[in-house]
Amino acid sequence: MAGWAALALGAYFLFGWIGSSFPVNRDFRETDDGVEILIATNGVHNSIVMPVRAEGLDWHRVFPPADIGNPYRPYTHVGISWGQREVFLDTPTWADLSPLLVLRVAVMGGEGLMHVEHWASPRPSEHYRPVRISREQYRRLVRALLRDLPPPGQRRSYPGYGPQDVFYDARGTYTLYLTCNEWVGESLRRAGILTGAWTPFESSVMKWVERP
Repeated sequence: MAGWAALALGAYFLFGWIGSSFPVNRDFRETDDGVEILIATNGVHNSIVMPVRAEGLDWHRVFPPADIGNPYRPYTHVGISWGQREVFLDTPTWADLSPLLVLRVAVMGGEGLMHVEHWASPRPSEHYRPVRISREQYRRLVRALLRDLPPPGQRRSYPGYGPQDVFYDARGTYTLYLTCNEWVGESLRRAGILTGAWTPFESSVMKWVERP
């Protein structure tokens, strides 16, 4: 039994590597006069960081700072990601992630949840890699990121890990195919930004983003 499990796990990682190695939107080029976003990583989980105001959209109207513990800082950016509800809400650190929960999520999947972080002037770095996209690509990215967010009257907010982040109810079901990082990859593909065909892992996304 353990041998079959190891084989299945190995196959999953292999197919994930293969899927992420096929480029989508290979004709993408950064623009000089567009909108700068950042692709962020904590080593396991990706998010997309954008200026609070760009192309007529004010993210603070979508995700009010009043929803976080410290709404008073001069926030300039928001970071958006998506993941499995229990993993987000019940594991404040990776050390809290139980093998049983991992197994249950792998087998059964689970409800989605959106994670929103508010940032004050994040600096480009190894973990925050800038990409300048066209205005049209930015508008497409916004539509992609909002696809799984219910209207304000149909969603609840939940305390985040600290004073500058928050969770919201979201549409979608987390699966071994649609992981948190594949959700980011799908958003980039919909916007016309270079990334892999299937991006289930953190590295699946980051390998397509140049270091600053």
